Amino acid sequence: MTAKPVRFGPFYLDARIAVGGTAEVFLAHPAEVGGPFPDRLVVKRLLPHFGADTEGRTMFDREARLHACVHHENVVSVFGAGTDEQGEPYLAMEYIEGADLYRLLRALRQDGDALSPGVSVYVAREVLRALASVHEARGEAGDRLDIVHRDVSPSNIYLSRTGGVKLGDFGIARSLVGPASTGAQVLSGKFSYFAPEQVAGEPADQRADLFSLAVVLAEMLLGRPLFPGTGQLAVLLQIRDCRTDLLDAARDDLPVGLYEVLKRGLSCSAAERFPSALAFNEALSPFEADPAMARRDLAAGVKRVERLGSADGIKAVHQSVQAMRAVAAPPPREQGRADSPPPDSGNTTGQYALAPSLVEFKDGTRGGPYTFAKLVELLATGAIGRGDRIDYLGGGMRDIESIEDLARFVAPVTGTKGHTLSDPDGPTWTQDLGTVGMLDVLLHLVADRATGALVVEHEADPRAEVGETPGRKELFFLHGKLHHVASSDATELLGEYLVRRGKLAREELDLALAVLPRYGGRMGDTLIALGLIGPVGVFRAIRDQGRDRVADTFRWRRGKASFYDARKPEHVEFPLDLDLPTILLSGLAVQHPDGDAFESFGLPLGARIRTGDGHVAGTRRTTTDVVWPPSVSRVLATATDGTTVGEILEATFGERRPPGHKADLVRGQRRDVLLALKLLFAAGLLVRERAT
Repeated sequence: MTAKPVRFGPFYLDARIAVGGTAEVFLAHPAEVGGPFPDRLVVKRLLPHFGADTEGRTMFDREARLHACVHHENVVSVFGAGTDEQGEPYLAMEYIEGADLYRLLRALRQDGDALSPGVSVYVAREVLRALASVHEARGEAGDRLDIVHRDVSPSNIYLSRTGGVKLGDFGIARSLVGPASTGAQVLSGKFSYFAPEQVAGEPADQRADLFSLAVVLAEMLLGRPLFPGTGQLAVLLQIRDCRTDLLDAARDDLPVGLYEVLKRGLSCSAAERFPSALAFNEALSPFEADPAMARRDLAAGVKRVERLGSADGIKAVHQSVQAMRAVAAPPPREQGRADSPPPDSGNTTGQYALAPSLVEFKDGTRGGPYTFAKLVELLATGAIGRGDRIDYLGGGMRDIESIEDLARFVAPVTGTKGHTLSDPDGPTWTQDLGTVGMLDVLLHLVADRATGALVVEHEADPRAEVGETPGRKELFFLHGKLHHVASSDATELLGEYLVRRGKLAREELDLALAVLPRYGGRMGDTLIALGLIGPVGVFRAIRDQGRDRVADTFRWRRGKASFYDARKPEHVEFPLDLDLPTILLSGLAVQHPDGDAFESFGLPLGARIRTGDGHVAGTRRTTTDVVWPPSVSRVLATATDGTTVGEILEATFGERRPPGHKADLVRGQRRDVLLALKLLFAAGLLVRERAT
């Protein structure tokens, strides 16, 4: 910005007041007096490098369209949207003179103060009124849009100088109907306020917004974030598991009954939360402060924030930062360690000093020298394990368990040196993979809601194509859910997995490996710290990696699967907590790489089916409380006694195919139905009728 206002479309931009990942926001005034716009307003425009980006413009247009459909006193008003003379889009909105809730909470925290429970509930109820309007909004034709805001957070809740409360920023909002609901569910909001289903990349509806609002309310009541964590991945794990320890500890300090209302809003399952913003609002009603008093308190808080944001305050911050820079110096490098790069090393991996380590295996052989990153790989895949000794960075030979930097990486898998999962009584049961496939093995664990370790060993077929190698994986289950997977295959480590999926470039992985020691050997934390992948992206990649590791075993036709009842891994930093039915579907997809070929599924179109009781050959394969993936549930609901495979295919996707639908998508849908049918037959919930 120059000293003078800049003309932009029908406005003059006076000052930039905020900038985000894709857009910037300006305080502005209309170029023409007496027009449709107020004297002061906010104009949002795309950042220059997004102007020619199709996806960026689409998101901006969607925000303008959805936001303009919401009209409520607790929602920031939209005055109009359009483009300037060069075709650059803009969104003109109401200017709220005041502060956002994030700045108010930060100011209170700095003073050791907090909002009272009654005022906190008042703010929450005002936002819930806004959300009710958002969720019920309708388009120009009167059709309900089913908007999900997806970014309810303190920085998007605006407080006026008179104590008013408004919800804004529809930048990542979605409509659950129409074209806006398609595509990958990529989020760019404040992940600390996401609902568990958003973190996991699962479908999310308006109840995700209610969870986010419950997190904001908890933060107002506690005076600090509900999910603090010691790192970004740790925060996401707390959200996924709904770990509300801070709120639980403060239960006795809250008005009687408020804790129970808030815990319902924070339920892991969307079905257990309040069904609507109106219902949540009504439940909070008994705990709200007098609205007039609440507005006075909020107005006073806004004034406090404005005082902190004065020129003197900003100057003090700048002076403090300069003082820190003056005294800050790189930490001293320990002799022989690779924890920190040499001064002015830049980002070139070859410039990092790599202090080697040596290994003395328990059979007397030696290996090395190894870099820190290579040590982590060998430990994670079981090539080095308990009983081996390491001369770690020149510190002398020691047992792995005594080396704090390495002990947590010891894997329970069998590696090249014969480390085993030992049990004096042997496994509970063993199955030959040549006779019983992984689908049947895992269905048995689903039915038993098993807790224990499944060791899957692959024997390479000497007659197979070149490249087939033996392998071993250990799958740990907790109450029928996948808890952890350890693999002897180095190509399945997180970094290699991300490169293979096209999420990370090879040179970026090399950089991450070079600085891995600085982040405790944690690849996920390293990638986040380097800005190569966002925390939610890493979180989902770890879960997808666990799923794919198991799905890969569906290709194994030689070997065995041995189950050790009640066995648990010693240390898991990232529990997967994955439902097995979804993994079974992924495994079947790997097992049938030839797409939608009917022959590979053994399901003739004319085959008639009937419902089963969940048993196959007298053995229970599933239970009534199993939650099936949506595609499986749809097929199960369609399949009635006497229907044919062809009729199920037609009922499931044929009649709903829109005009001009791409043929490859239709084939993909057909394959989904065939995979679901295959799974339901294996689970004993569908059976083929015998020909008469």
